[in-house]
Amino acid sequence: MGLHVIRMPDIGEGIAEVELVEWHVAVGDSVREDQTLADVMTDKATVEIPSPVAGVVLALGGKVGEVLAVGSDLVRLEVDGEGNVGAAAAPVHHAAPSPTAAAPAATPAPAAPAEAPSPTAQPAAPPRPAAPGDAAPAAAGRLPRAPGDKPVASPAVRRRAWDLGLDLQFVAGSGPAGRILQSDLDACAAGVGGSVATAMPPSRYAPRDGEEVVPVIGLRRKIAQRMQESKRRIPHFSYVEEVDVTELETLRARLNEMHGATRGRLTVLPFLMRAIVLAAPSFRDLNAHYDDEAGTLTRHAAVHVGIATQTPSGLLVPVVRHAEARDLWSGAAEVARLAEAARAGKATREELGGSTITITSLGPLGGIVTTPVINPPETAIIGVNRIVTRPVWREGAVQPRQVMNLSSSFDHRVVDGLVAAEFVQALRRALECPALLFVE
Repeated sequence: MGLHVIRMPDIGEGIAEVELVEWHVAVGDSVREDQTLADVMTDKATVEIPSPVAGVVLALGGKVGEVLAVGSDLVRLEVDGEGNVGAAAAPVHHAAPSPTAAAPAATPAPAAPAEAPSPTAQPAAPPRPAAPGDAAPAAAGRLPRAPGDKPVASPAVRRRAWDLGLDLQFVAGSGPAGRILQSDLDACAAGVGGSVATAMPPSRYAPRDGEEVVPVIGLRRKIAQRMQESKRRIPHFSYVEEVDVTELETLRARLNEMHGATRGRLTVLPFLMRAIVLAAPSFRDLNAHYDDEAGTLTRHAAVHVGIATQTPSGLLVPVVRHAEARDLWSGAAEVARLAEAARAGKATREELGGSTITITSLGPLGGIVTTPVINPPETAIIGVNRIVTRPVWREGAVQPRQVMNLSSSFDHRVVDGLVAAEFVQALRRALECPALLFVE
């Protein structure tokens, strides 16, 4: 038998370190070739690390949430044959993980803790023997009273029940005529007393104690870092404009009625993407990347629209590339495909990077106004709020109109307030008169 050390591979694109997100194996597990050992996260994507050989896991190279350098020890396997640890393989990366190297000799030790829970599971049983002792009075008539029967208790007992968050209607009394005593409150608060404890609903005013410490790891840590960096380095300012989308919604409903079954249904997003595409050539600083270290602004001819997407793991921004070359249905289909890939955790690094301007939307939860955070190194982000029907003074009368707010944020280092306002007004004009989206 030999020792095979699997080191963190070079994932490419200049990645020097990754975060360990999840282990799929444990010490003592047998793994086969190409079986996934762990999930690691780069700047934007989660990557599965497979095993190049079959063997038995002797040691793991870190805990979930730790950052591992490319080339560091990931997993040590016991394999048939000589393995890959020899004079040429042992040096640099074994010095730091030497505590991990001791793990193979201690591999029997995890077996002991693994069996330890069986005795510890038994202390959960002691509360049960106490129940029979309390169940005897319950059988003798200590059952909750019927609705409408007022509980009998002294003012002191009532005061203490209030402090404990107990509803006396669900506390059976053991005193004369069913009077509730202090001991009955103690039994009920302790969770004993047979059917009394199970019949009593939790009080909405009962005090709650305790706390939970949750490590911020994986995608959530990356999101936190990017948001912090964005707000720390970019002087944001936001601009909100109301847009009358009545005509747009009428057009969208008609197109979905005519072509929804064959081409797919349209949302507001592909119309907004089209409006951005038409406005971008006149506002090149808003379809751009700003490098504050180099002091350069890169203006892009292509419009690569990032679509902020909520996933079970957190917020991702898949990218609709070359939105300028897509019609409404092509854009809608690409948004749907990317959103599904992101939520399923299957979006590639190429699909999660390279956007030049971002759209963020909370859909029906979009509120009235939001202040979106810029996705660096971009200079602008367009936020979509929910569509509501409001009375609007139009053509000499009050009319019901469908209205939506656009809440947008800009990098004030390179975008002046006037320019940002003119850009949003260009979007508003195109959305309020959707025929302009298709006129060259």
